[in-house]
Amino acid sequence: MDKDQIINVIQEGKYTKVKVALVDIDGILRGKYMHRDKFLSAVDNGFGFCSVVFGWDMEDKDYTNDIKVTGWHTGYGDFDARVDLNTFRTIPWEKDTPFFLVDFKSDKAEDLAMCPRSLLRKVIAQARDMDFTPMFSQEFEWFNYRKTSDSLNEKGYRDVQPLTPGMFGYSILRMSENHEYFNDLFHLLEAFGVPLEGLHTETGPGVTEAAIQYSGILEAADRAVLFKSAVKEIGYRHGIIPSFMAKQTSTLPGCGGHIHQSLWNSTRKENLFYDEKAVDGMSPLMKHFLAGQLKCLPEILPMFAPTINSFKRLVIGAWAPINQTWGHDNRTCSLRVLSSNRKSTRIEHRVVGSDVNPYLAMAACLASGLYGITHQLKLDTPETKGNGYAVKKGLLPTNLWEASQRMKRSKIAKELFGDDFVDHFTKTREWEWQQFSGEVTDWETKRYFEII
Repeated sequence: MDKDQIINVIQEGKYTKVKVALVDIDGILRGKYMHRDKFLSAVDNGFGFCSVVFGWDMEDKDYTNDIKVTGWHTGYGDFDARVDLNTFRTIPWEKDTPFFLVDFKSDKAEDLAMCPRSLLRKVIAQARDMDFTPMFSQEFEWFNYRKTSDSLNEKGYRDVQPLTPGMFGYSILRMSENHEYFNDLFHLLEAFGVPLEGLHTETGPGVTEAAIQYSGILEAADRAVLFKSAVKEIGYRHGIIPSFMAKQTSTLPGCGGHIHQSLWNSTRKENLFYDEKAVDGMSPLMKHFLAGQLKCLPEILPMFAPTINSFKRLVIGAWAPINQTWGHDNRTCSLRVLSSNRKSTRIEHRVVGSDVNPYLAMAACLASGLYGITHQLKLDTPETKGNGYAVKKGLLPTNLWEASQRMKRSKIAKELFGDDFVDHFTKTREWEWQQFSGEVTDWETKRYFEII
């Protein structure tokens, strides 16, 4: 629908309220309900949204480490929020309430550097200037537990019951056992504009994997963000708590949020990654893109692994990579190349966990690939055949502090995303590390309480 059609739907429909939301630096939806009349007045002129959403962490604690864009030193005024009418959809589990995503503008009417969705749109514009159409999709793994948010909090997030017992990947039995939940996921997500390619159980108690249908990159990121929130909202209605933590326990594999990516021409008719004359099916453009991603990976790792917990997943033998590696259909590598035919040739970025901000992760994927094309980088890294964990070169940073400090100092990161974003984002990751460092963990208590 065009602008006039959307406005007419809102004006003439049964709706008295509209839900709007933005995504903060952690990838969390922050939003509110607006009266229909207020929303319609904001379509052309925007509306004020408190800047605190970029001044606090996921627990609403104010950053105290010199965040420049907002804080007590700015008085926490409003940012200018702009509705993106292209994101219009209705929420089927809320009586088809209209829903829209918004972007932030600065006081100079420019895209706000810290706004994740605006950052992605900036990188997309670079791709379009190069006559590329990025086509992306994301897949998620997550755990499901039989709890409500109240009971989960009461138990201190311990001793929670998985939706299903045991290790049973691709289980028809387990899907059937919980068919009402899984049917709702599939059909309600479709009605919400987040269509799935597939949905199945993964190995691990209560673990599920879903692949979202591919699309243009901005729509793919929108779908990924809305997927995570929608799964939680639908789960609540079934007495189920979905969790997208990257690593739930040391005894089980972590949860991936792998991103599939390809570049097409402006008409979306030609996959520019595929070369039918090449033995490996890879075009020179794809090799430049891949080389750029490999080179930039350790410089921008926090955009793929943004939490303390992210790095507990990136360990040997846990179905997640640990180094700068690539290989054809190799799931032990950071970048898995699939190049068997024109339609499906793509790169799967396997460093990405389910805890990421999809806008930042996709912006990082695309920007680093374009870096390789712009600089005509050669794919000098040899293909990994067999066990990628055996490759001892190009090991990635092993914790959030190390990764954040590398990104903070990185000339490449600043070239890709600008000084303002890198400064803000890395300070938020430093904050996350500082919050963790002051806590006493269960591991410490078990290890030191009696023995030491």
